[in-house]
Amino acid sequence: MTTFDKYPTVVVSEHKKGVWEGAKSIVKQLEMLAMQHRLIAIECYPGVDIQKLYHDIIQPLPVDEAICTENLFYNEETITDMIKNNLTDDDVFGSFSPHSLEEFLDNNKIKAVQEKIRNNQKKSMIIYGVGASLLAEEGVLIYADITRWEIEQRFRRGMSNWKANNQEDTMSRKHKRAYFFEWPLADRLKKKWLHKVDFWIDGNQIDHLKLISQEKYVQGLTQVISQPFRLVPFFAPGVWGGEWMREAFDLDKEEVNFAWSFNGVPEENSVYLQYGDCTIELPANNLVFYYPTELLGNKVYGRFGREFPIRFNFLDTVQGQNLSLQVHPTTEYVHEAFGAHYTQDESYYVLQAEKEAVVYLGVKENVKKDEMIEDLKEAEAGNKTFDDEKFIHRMGIQKHDHYSIPGGTIHSQGKNSVVLEISSTPNIYTFKLWDWERVDLDGKPRPIHLHHGLNSIQWARDEKWVKDHLRSPNQLIAKGEGWYEEKTGLHELEFIETRRHWFSTTVYHETHDSVNVLNLVEGEEAIVESINGEFEPFTVHYAETFIVPEHIKNYSIRPHGPSEGKTIATIKAFVRV
Repeated sequence: MTTFDKYPTVVVSEHKKGVWEGAKSIVKQLEMLAMQHRLIAIECYPGVDIQKLYHDIIQPLPVDEAICTENLFYNEETITDMIKNNLTDDDVFGSFSPHSLEEFLDNNKIKAVQEKIRNNQKKSMIIYGVGASLLAEEGVLIYADITRWEIEQRFRRGMSNWKANNQEDTMSRKHKRAYFFEWPLADRLKKKWLHKVDFWIDGNQIDHLKLISQEKYVQGLTQVISQPFRLVPFFAPGVWGGEWMREAFDLDKEEVNFAWSFNGVPEENSVYLQYGDCTIELPANNLVFYYPTELLGNKVYGRFGREFPIRFNFLDTVQGQNLSLQVHPTTEYVHEAFGAHYTQDESYYVLQAEKEAVVYLGVKENVKKDEMIEDLKEAEAGNKTFDDEKFIHRMGIQKHDHYSIPGGTIHSQGKNSVVLEISSTPNIYTFKLWDWERVDLDGKPRPIHLHHGLNSIQWARDEKWVKDHLRSPNQLIAKGEGWYEEKTGLHELEFIETRRHWFSTTVYHETHDSVNVLNLVEGEEAIVESINGEFEPFTVHYAETFIVPEHIKNYSIRPHGPSEGKTIATIKAFVRV
């Protein structure tokens, strides 16, 4: 039976005071606010169900007028034209929009609403929707929030992007518009109002909305950031997906497979806060926005801003297929082509390796560059099969191997393994070079990005270079009675440092002036404890990713429960500062 906790929850309070769940309870609380305040704004993150919010919460309220912001923006065609340079014609890639939400508001319509607010001092009003906060800065501010994973599920069920009539568009194009336009736009506005919100709405469950006061919300954020914590993982199928996670984590038996597990990516994952018998779900990014220095550390925050720079996720190909043959851009190329500040340097930590499991890494010795490029182009055109055995270096892998993959390195995970991908977080720039002549789960070909890929490949990274620079160095850093610490990666071109600890007794850690992200890669159970009593003991199980905020500085980990008296291992990542 699995011990992996799929629903990690931070218990904030034993009672629900300051928390209301269900439409009737929320309406009753907002009725009291409406009696005391003339103007209420409900700011909405793109993806919140505005119609459901109006029907269940706003329409029953005793106010004189309710104004939806959807009609105050330019039309869909105008907005799409304004951002066309950011969206590009590519199915997957764009560049991050530098715009602010105000740029898309129709000034004539805004002036009319503002005049109505000024001239109707005796009337009560609610303004709701994306951008509502910009029109009612003096009123009560409520923020209706939603996680990115839930937004993506709604996209799959047919929801359009914000200000786009694209229900029938592909998932990749919907995600691209959200990723490069909607989410950066909304996050900028959220950061602006973060400390001025009076109430938050958890909009993740359409038929069961929840309301929480700012005081209780901040209490929850503060508690999370005061201790080690886990994010709520989610699991997704893929054309190459495997079966190991299904069994190891007791996942849905009916799903086609499980290719991904996102379990340490605040940009994508969420956090559960429990108040009495009510659980509030919030985007984990809100922790980064609200407590950047406490979570990341001053040096990391100074370098990256309010971005969480480390990413942990699983890739499962056991009884599955190879990932695509791919390459990430160099920092120089991603900046010049897309305006991104840093690239997705990454690594594969092998959590499970079946017989004949392999990793593809770099090119073979003495490869003729022009010949390989021509072969890739012919394969992209469908004229031939790419001869990976001729051109790509492949090596067998074993459990606990660790391979660095700096940007510019051709790579792929072969079938019959599970890797913990440890990488930098910020973008989705993965350039597929070859995809083994297959279609995606929707029956459509997966996009190949040969132009960008060929501009990114570092051809000098051949078999010898890979063996000298990218294989696990397993360099001994320190040791004591019952424990030792190793450096397992990453390459000097990458800003993430990883350390593995093997231990059968208590081992002491420091955060190295950076947020720490860890995973229990060997052993059933461990306990994380405070050196000075600043947080309660925190239990983790096999394969669970957890985060230790930088401000904790020092902590210890030891085998616990069924692992007492046994040797177990963690892998830890932090930013070199």
